[in-house]
Amino acid sequence: MSKKANYSYVGISFIILLFGIIFIPKIIDRISNKDINRSDESRSKGVIVNSKSNTADKSDVGYLVINGERKKVPEFSFTNQDGKTITNKDYLGQVYVVDFFFTTCPTICPRMSSNLASIQNTFKDNPEFGIASFSIMPDNDTPEILKAYAADYGVTSPNWHLMTGDKEAIYQLSNIGFNIFVNVENFEHSGDFALVDKEGYLRSRTDAFGNPKIFYKGVISEQEKMDEDGNEQEITILKEDIAKLLQE
Repeated sequence: MSKKANYSYVGISFIILLFGIIFIPKIIDRISNKDINRSDESRSKGVIVNSKSNTADKSDVGYLVINGERKKVPEFSFTNQDGKTITNKDYLGQVYVVDFFFTTCPTICPRMSSNLASIQNTFKDNPEFGIASFSIMPDNDTPEILKAYAADYGVTSPNWHLMTGDKEAIYQLSNIGFNIFVNVENFEHSGDFALVDKEGYLRSRTDAFGNPKIFYKGVISEQEKMDEDGNEQEITILKEDIAKLLQE
């Protein structure tokens, strides 16, 4: 082998060694400081979350971001238990919790409504807090029936609206607008709650990887602590996040 070839190998080895000395510690440092995380993976799927805003007065409750835009509640217009028309604009300036239910539901709905009553009472008399409950059986759940149901579950807040209206619009609002599952065929639905901030953006806690949880379990009460499957109640953390958003 010629001296010229030896010099080339020596030169290449020196460059590799120099790269290791300068750049590898920086990469390790970035990983240690969590600059490289699963948000890169989420971004490739089109969904990421801003767990913290650059604005000092924002809380650490995350935003749901799809294709680079924060997801906002779509426009809606329904009739509440008092026969009044309620739209998404009526909730602007309020932090509010959203659920989908029906008054004749014998299983999860009574538990959800009781938990919502507990949340209502935690923020009693706060004009900046509200609840939006949409019936998935609007043909049956007239304003009169919703008003009786509201009385049974202790609805006292003027900002807790139980709403009825066009069934197709309600199902689209649930499945697409709030990412809360409802089955049109058999009225199957989840017991999840969504959380909306004062500007109408969907907010939620984030998981250990910084991804949005999107919704909160609404069926398990604080007193129960967990269900038979070992799932922990999330009413407590929902109350905590509501309090944070009220301070924004």
